[in-house]
Amino acid sequence: MKIQVVLLATLLLAGCGTVQTVVRGDEVASKSLKEYKSYCGAVPRIYSGVTYDFCMLYAPLQKGRDAQVHDSAPAIVLIDAVISGALDTLLLPYTIYRQQADGSIIITE
Repeated sequence: MKIQVVLLATLLLAGCGTVQTVVRGDEVASKSLKEYKSYCGAVPRIYSGVTYDFCMLYAPLQKGRDAQVHDSAPAIVLIDAVISGALDTLLLPYTIYRQQADGSIIITE
C-alpha cells in the first residue's frame, strides 16, 4: 500500500502544474501546452500551476494513441490543481517577484 501511495505522489508531482511552470524553464511549459493545443495564450506566474492545470483541462481532446490518456485526465488534473494550489500559495512571494520581473509565460505558436 505504501509503495502505491509513493508511486501516485511521484506521478502527480512529475506532472504537477507548479513544477512545470515554476521549477522548469518557461519553454517547457510553453512546449507542453502547445503540444496539447491548449487555448491559453499565456500563463501568469502567480498561481501558474493552477492556471497550467486548467489550460491542460480545457485543451481539445487528442485523437489516436493519446486519446485514452486524455479522456481519463480530468480527474487527475483536478487532483493536481488542488496540490498545485497549495504549492502556488507557498510560493506566492517568489511568483509575485517573477511576475513583476519577467511577466507571464507566453505560449507561442
